[in-house]
Amino acid sequence: MSMNYDAAIVGGGLVGSAVAYGLAQQGLRCAILDEGDTALRASRGNFGLVWVQGKGSGAPVYADWTMDSSNAWPGFAAELSDRTGVDLSFSRRGGIDLCLSEEEFADRDEKLGALASHQNGRFRYEMLRRDDLLKYMPDVGPDVVGGSYSEHDGHVSPLYTMRAMQAAFLALGGEINSNARVTRIDPSNDGFSIHTATGIVNSGKLVLAAGLGNANLAKEVGLDQPVYPLKGQILVTERVSPFLDMPTVHVRQTGEGSVMLGDSHEDVGLDIRSTPNIMQDIADRARRYFPLLADVRVVRTWGALRVMTPDGLPVYDQSDRYPGAFAASCHSGVTLAAAHAHIFAKYVANGRLGPELKGLSAERFDV
Repeated sequence: MSMNYDAAIVGGGLVGSAVAYGLAQQGLRCAILDEGDTALRASRGNFGLVWVQGKGSGAPVYADWTMDSSNAWPGFAAELSDRTGVDLSFSRRGGIDLCLSEEEFADRDEKLGALASHQNGRFRYEMLRRDDLLKYMPDVGPDVVGGSYSEHDGHVSPLYTMRAMQAAFLALGGEINSNARVTRIDPSNDGFSIHTATGIVNSGKLVLAAGLGNANLAKEVGLDQPVYPLKGQILVTERVSPFLDMPTVHVRQTGEGSVMLGDSHEDVGLDIRSTPNIMQDIADRARRYFPLLADVRVVRTWGALRVMTPDGLPVYDQSDRYPGAFAASCHSGVTLAAAHAHIFAKYVANGRLGPELKGLSAERFDV
């Protein structure tokens, strides 16, 4: 069976769903080709932060891209909710990165100062000593010496976000082909013949947003996507009374009242198992941040794989050999969702990436 589309998006996670929704808004007839539940599913392990502070310190192009997406998020969330009726639990009241030592506090101040130095006043932050921090978060523990606050940060439900993007995409006439793992891509002058487990899909444009799968798929259209897995584990508690109305890097309370604990970094290949020693470390750190969590029950745990590049920044490219082929790889699928839908998708629809993404090409690794 062969199907024809204006654009095919390989990957149905946060990145692929955002780009597909944006392309459908541009009037293109699109299909998402999703591998199904056998995929590694980095998006389903996302912590849900819309985060700016620290992103792009020393890398102005990434800092600008992140800030643009964060600034677009309030309108993006309202747009998705209006289209679908899905409450994304989006909030942008600011965020705080807590510090457990004077060394952490100094390192954080230095990093954010470097970020602010090349943002020309766009990025604002404040280093809060403990007494000032307590005005924002009165429940922090005695081990917390302070933290960094930025008004640009927020959080959202990543699963409701993906659900809303896909529902809006379908409402605009898009199609989602599940269990359609891509096995081969045949480029031609007319576009691309994409061989999947469920048949052949023909499209004029192709967007690779398959996470770790981009590494191999990109080669078939003359692109390089140097990605590797970095494992993170997350713990989720039972629902508790509201105590945290803005997120931190390691602890955030969801709209439903449960508390997510996380931010581990493990270079262990494709292993997504939950491990007791890492879970203990995450729980201990969370308890030091907020002692009230000591008696709260953990109800779920999971491990997931971040899509990392050698320098941690996203990679966006367009094929010179086959100009209709694009690729996007990043580990900030939530933060950058608004930019992927509102900006990157327009570039794909128009046939050329914008100049501000030149600095995020894989060419930066060619030394």
